[in-house]
Amino acid sequence: MSGKRAAAKHKIDRRVGANLWGRPKSPYNSRQTGPGMHGANRRGKPTDFGIQLMAKQKLKGYYGNIGEKQFRRYFKEASRLKGDTGQNLIGLLERRLDAVIYRAQFVPTVFAARQVVNHKHVLVNGKSVNIPSYQVKEGDVIEIKESSRTIPMILEATQKPERDVPEYVDVDFKTFKATFLRTPALEDVPYPVMMEPHLIVEFYSR
Repeated sequence: MSGKRAAAKHKIDRRVGANLWGRPKSPYNSRQTGPGMHGANRRGKPTDFGIQLMAKQKLKGYYGNIGEKQFRRYFKEASRLKGDTGQNLIGLLERRLDAVIYRAQFVPTVFAARQVVNHKHVLVNGKSVNIPSYQVKEGDVIEIKESSRTIPMILEATQKPERDVPEYVDVDFKTFKATFLRTPALEDVPYPVMMEPHLIVEFYSR
């Protein structure tokens, strides 16, 4: 992970006021203000709009700082699907290929997951896929290409897992394969901070 990306990641933590990924090196562990020189003066009592906006920034940031246009598309798709829009939104985000690679512990961060997919190190059902936002389906088998399994970052992540693999992903570290078993509900997803998709629904429904 380059210093630039690590800095960006920590900036997101400070901007949303949380240690988004639960990582030990987050500056938010020690610094409870926003980024920039005026960060300390900026925290007044948040408005409803501010609370909804922060919920959206937190979720966007968690998945590697998804752009607004793409995030709005996810919301529209979530609204179109049957059932609860907030839950559907979480399901769509967790079905992203880079999110599944991160959940499977093949990489240390969501940013690394995006990079690994972009650089064609990943197969889905035996075919190369290099689109991080690719929507994985239930039963899909995701694996790290054989030639990519010696990449130090991947080796280290699989040998020293930092997090628990959630029960909706089945992983075999010996073969570097993961099966996406089912689309999770909000309560199944191991977020280190509280995510509030209902506030995002309110934000877009204003």
